[in-house]
Amino acid sequence: MTPTVRAAAWMTGAILSFSSMAIAGRALATDLTSFEIMMYRSFIGAIVILAIGVTFGKFNEVRFDRLRLHGLRNLCHFTGQNLWFSALPLISLAQLFALEFTSPIWVVIMAITFAGEHLTRARALAVAMGFTGALLVARPGFGGDTFGLMLAALSAIAFAGSIVSTRMLTRTESIYGILFWLTVMQAVMGLVSTGLDGEIAWPSAANWPWVVLVGIAGLVAHTCLTKALAVAPAIVVTPMDFLRLPAIAIVGAAFYSEPIDLFVLVGAALIFAGNYANVWSETRKKPA
Repeated sequence: MTPTVRAAAWMTGAILSFSSMAIAGRALATDLTSFEIMMYRSFIGAIVILAIGVTFGKFNEVRFDRLRLHGLRNLCHFTGQNLWFSALPLISLAQLFALEFTSPIWVVIMAITFAGEHLTRARALAVAMGFTGALLVARPGFGGDTFGLMLAALSAIAFAGSIVSTRMLTRTESIYGILFWLTVMQAVMGLVSTGLDGEIAWPSAANWPWVVLVGIAGLVAHTCLTKALAVAPAIVVTPMDFLRLPAIAIVGAAFYSEPIDLFVLVGAALIFAGNYANVWSETRKKPA
């Protein structure tokens, strides 16, 4: 099996998992707050990660010398995921996924602003196309619930912070170590955030399958995406990841009667084109 085919298989799992998480999150939105969804998701994820650690002897991969960076990474991800779940019932699934794809654009901006990296022509093009696409997706005043669109856009910025932190962690940390601290830290964050008002809702019997699905799908999605990037370069994986958008647009049309909006698809295509052009440019650079 070629690396591209293996990457495609992993990305199929990622697309199915991300779509499942969106469906489950929308089903839970009427019963649980975003903090409660994140808390239960993280506790379920922690149970799975701990079970893997016990079964396969992975605990030796858990390190304690970069807890600050793990904390920053998980705070960004926790914030972004809460905003994502909050936006989920307010806007179409296609809009939510399309705005999520602007995260790499924010990664470029953060790298230039905070890491002193240069603004190349490809990066400038990626940022310009990304923001043009985002405006087409959102169409302020015409594209759907303004508050929901704002939450989705902010979630992309928070996810960008998580991406940058994860890249820094992967230089010294294993995937298991990153997932261990992800589930443990975010379980604590979820418990604290949920308990601030003194009330924590218990899911109904009918909703427990959705809660479990959110917890499992989140772990599987990120594992599949990481595995795909491990066997094939980003320039190959990026177009596969973009297939999440038409897939979720079909899900929205089939199960939630959401119209397939041409502006959303065109805007998402612009966001993808900008990201892809930047990835292509980065992979063409000659090593020093």
